[in-house]
Amino acid sequence: MPKISAATVAEHRAQQRAALIRAATDILVEQGAAAVTPAAVGARAGLARSSFYQYFPSSAALLAALVEESFTAANTAIAESLEGEAEPAARLDAFIRTELRLAAQGMHRPAAALMRADLPRECRDRVQELHQLHYAPLLSTIAEVGPTNPRLTTQLVGGLLQAAMTAVENGADPDDVGEHTLTLLRLGLHGLR
Repeated sequence: MPKISAATVAEHRAQQRAALIRAATDILVEQGAAAVTPAAVGARAGLARSSFYQYFPSSAALLAALVEESFTAANTAIAESLEGEAEPAARLDAFIRTELRLAAQGMHRPAAALMRADLPRECRDRVQELHQLHYAPLLSTIAEVGPTNPRLTTQLVGGLLQAAMTAVENGADPDDVGEHTLTLLRLGLHGLR
């Protein structure tokens, strides 16, 4: 029986699985989805390649888990930031500031890498589904503000937000970028009414 570093076998297994997910995420961001192989992930996590298969039956299964992990934390953070915000302006503010805080923490890098990756079809479909779920609160907020084409407006706002996240990831102050972004959005949305 291998030595475990947790109080229970279940905790040990959860730690090992988390280590594999972290290793796979690092490889995904640094080298792309094709580099996420059982051997590379096992080595990066400090585990034998055979240990990989105790947690994931294939690279595709690991990528499917990465898809879920990459969006879940961000979607949860967005939902928590919007909780209790009744006014569209307050929800827009919370959404933008949370996105930029997540960008400053590097939390968007795995999702961005997955969006560009050559994934199995079911993973691509799930990435699209989770991406739409992530932006659903922004779409509903913009629709409430009242532009004639809320979906197109949300796509354009998404482009501005992507530029803002890139600035933050490159070292710009998230609060400063947030203020500039929100100023532009308020002016633009006001003009579309």
